[in-house]
Formats: sequence, C-alpha cells, structure tokens
Amino acid sequence: MSVAHEFGSIAQQLLQFSPDALFVVDSGGILQFANDTALQMFGYASGELAGKSIDVLIPERLRVRHQIHMANYLALPSNREMGARLVDLSALRADGSEFPAGIRLAPMQTGAVSYVSVAVRDMTERRAISAALVAARQEADRANEAKSRFLATASHDLRQPMQAIRLLNASLLKVTQDTHFVHELVKRQEHAIDNATRLLHALLDVSRLESGAVDPQLAPVSLASIFFDLKHEYDATAAAKGLDLKFAEADLVLMTDRALITQLLHVTQWLDEEALWIRIEDSGIGIPPDKLERIFDEYYQVDPVGTPRLGVGLGLAIVREVSRLLGVAVQVTSTRGVGTRVAVRIPRSQISPTTRLPPALPSPAENSPPASRGRLFLLEDNHAVRAATELFLNLEGYEIRSAATAAHAEKLFVEVAPGDVFISDYRLDGKQTGLDVLGRLRAFKQWPVPAVLLSGDLESMLRAVKTPIAKCRFLSKPVDTQALLAAIGELLKL
Repeated sequence: MSVAHEFGSIAQQLLQFSPDALFVVDSGGILQFANDTALQMFGYASGELAGKSIDVLIPERLRVRHQIHMANYLALPSNREMGARLVDLSALRADGSEFPAGIRLAPMQTGAVSYVSVAVRDMTERRAISAALVAARQEADRANEAKSRFLATASHDLRQPMQAIRLLNASLLKVTQDTHFVHELVKRQEHAIDNATRLLHALLDVSRLESGAVDPQLAPVSLASIFFDLKHEYDATAAAKGLDLKFAEADLVLMTDRALITQLLHVTQWLDEEALWIRIEDSGIGIPPDKLERIFDEYYQVDPVGTPRLGVGLGLAIVREVSRLLGVAVQVTSTRGVGTRVAVRIPRSQISPTTRLPPALPSPAENSPPASRGRLFLLEDNHAVRAATELFLNLEGYEIRSAATAAHAEKLFVEVAPGDVFISDYRLDGKQTGLDVLGRLRAFKQWPVPAVLLSGDLESMLRAVKTPIAKCRFLSKPVDTQALLAAIGELLKL
C-alpha cells in the first residue's frame, strides 16, 4: 500500500467519524454526502439521505428563511458560521424531533461544480449550560438588587428601634439615680445597648461597602476640617479613657470623599515626595507578628490578654474596604507591649494642587448640657422614636414642641424664636428630608435657626450636604445621648 493511499484511507476515516456531523450539498440544495456522525445525529440509515433535499433536515417553519440564507450564501460563499447573528438555529431529526444546532459552512469546488460543506453540532447541552448561566446571573442580579434595597432601608429602619431603646434607657438612668440597685441594672442594660449598637453599625457598614452600594464622591476636602470632625467626635471618648487626642497642624486639600476618608483616617500627618501619610499610634498591648496578616479579616480579633473583648472584629475590615474604594494604602506595624501604628498612604495625585491654611481648629464643645435650658422643636416621623426623644429631653429639662410630619412642623415655624433649636430626622416619609425642612424654616425666619440632624446613614447624609451649613450639627443614629446633649448645648451657646 502506497503512502498516499494510506493517508487517503486515514483521511476518509476522519471524515466519516468526525465528532461533527458533516454533509456535502450541491448548489441546488441536494445532499450528496453524509458521514456516520451525521446519520447517527439525525437518525438515518446509511445511504438514506443521498439525493434528498437538505430541507428534510430543517423544521418546516424555518425552511423559507433557510432558503433565503442559502441563496445569499451561494451568491458570496465563504468559510463562516451560519446564522451567527440569529437567536436560534434548529435541526430536524428523522423521528420529527428538533434540537438546537450550530452550523458552519465552507465552499467546495470540484472542477466546474460548486458544493457546500456543512458541519453541524448538537448544541442541546451547551444551550442548557448557557441558559443555566443566564438564570444564575439573573438570580445573582436579583439578589444584589434585594441586598441593595435592604441596605437602603436597613441603615435607617433598623437603627430606629435602637434609637428609641437608647433614649428610653437614658431616661431610666435619669429617674433611677436615687435607687442604687435599679440604677446599676439600667447601667448594665446601657452597656448591652452600646454593644448592640456598635455591632449594628459595623454590620451595616461592611455590608454596604462589600455590596458596592457605596460610590465615592470626590471633591476638594480640607485635611484640617477632617481632623476637626474627628476631634469633635472622639475627644470626649478619649478623655473618658484617660487619653489625650492630638492632631497635627494641616494645610493640605485632598481630592477625596469626605465621609469615607473621615471614617478611615486618624491622627498625625506628614508629606514626602510621593504621598501624604496619616498615622495613628497607640500605647496598647500591641499585636503579635503572626497575627498582623489577619487583622483585616472580618470577625477576627487578636486574643486579648487581660483586657475585655470589645466589638466583633469588623472595624479593620471596614478600613480595608474604604481604603480600596478611595485608592489608598493602609500599613500596620506593632510591637508587643509598646503599641501599634496604623498609617494611611494617600498618593500625591489625590492632593489638590491648590492648598490653603484653614483657620485654627476650635475646641470641641463640652459634653455637659447648659445651665439654662432652652426650647427644642423636634421633627420625627417614627412614633416610638419621637416619644422616646421627648421623654429623654424633657427629663433633661428642655421644653419640647414636636411634629410627626413636615407639614405639621411647618405650622410650628411661627413659634420658633432666638434661643430655640430645631432637631430633625434626616430621612422623612416621601422625597423630602429634614434638611429640606430646615432650609424652609431658615427662609421663613430669615435667620440661621440652630439645628441638629440625625440619620441612620450618616455617610449618605454628609454626601448630600454639598456646602457647609452654619449652626448645624450632624449625628448618627442610634444617637449617643451625651453627644446629642453636647450638640444642643453647643448650639444654644452660638
């Protein structure tokens, strides 16, 4: 047997037993050849298809369209996939059943006679996999949409009952001061509420960040103003622990998201050729070297040594997500028994070329309420929270005028006088916000009525505030009762 004959025999076998069904059709659409794979796929016996029109392999409803496509193809033949731009192609078996098909065409020439080689694949399994992937993606999209809807409402609605509980507990502390045993029980209850509040904040924050629900809004932000916000928020907490919270002077302007960077940043800062560094150092017990890699994991905490276990291990997971969103780096170094340093590296590309020296940082307000009580106007659409807020502030000696709706609050505008403070939930029923109502109140009175705005989603509220608002304080729900009293006291002094 010659080499040419041997290779010819091999080629014939490859053609007959190809994994694809192969046909040869003449220019009139008559089948001239079908390999064994084609006969098995379509359910025909050997020689049964020879001389028949290719229409026998096409569902009747598709034959007219197929004839048009074949005529167009024969006018300009080429190697290409048939119906590549169509949604579906179907083939017809001998028993009348149909299956989805992938079809590829190639022109052939034997002397003066033109033929078309047709390769057919059964796409049933591939279509099933594709349909399953589409269904899975749709299900994932629905799950993400549901999660986004949940997070949009949970930040406000889940915090509302915690707000009421916290205010009621503060009221109980006030009225049980003379009953030592009951007072101690209420103090323990307050500790439990604080832990639940921290957990709620952390869970909602990390869920929003990981779900992609947070879109950084970049704008020029004074670093000094960020330091002021942090000092104002944490100075009392640090003092209660015997710590001195200090910030370096800063004259830089960053292009960043103010709410997110405030959530991320800490205390000292310095500038090198490539980046701005902001660092916090503590004098704690330090972190073992083998634990440093894990401290950014969710729900992970270094085992405390002789100290109570606080939180649930989400704080640095939030730091990781915020730093990723802002495009900054976070580095941690620690020495056992000495303390820990956390540094945030902000590239120079995020520092505004225009810098200005902001005014010196004012001192934070005292936490104790003023000696002379004032009158407060409260707008809160949640009945339980409104009632708890009224009770707490009444016990603190304030006169309260409250409203459940924006319309009711506007009826009280005429009563507002100098020395009064407006307190409102930011998110109200409908499209308007507490900030909208405050704007109308100030326009009506023609002077900047002092105000406290409360929100279960403080970051989103701060993003909505495009410019600083004079004599206005923003607090997160569930509100710290001492922070609320401090804000009221500060505004009453302005």
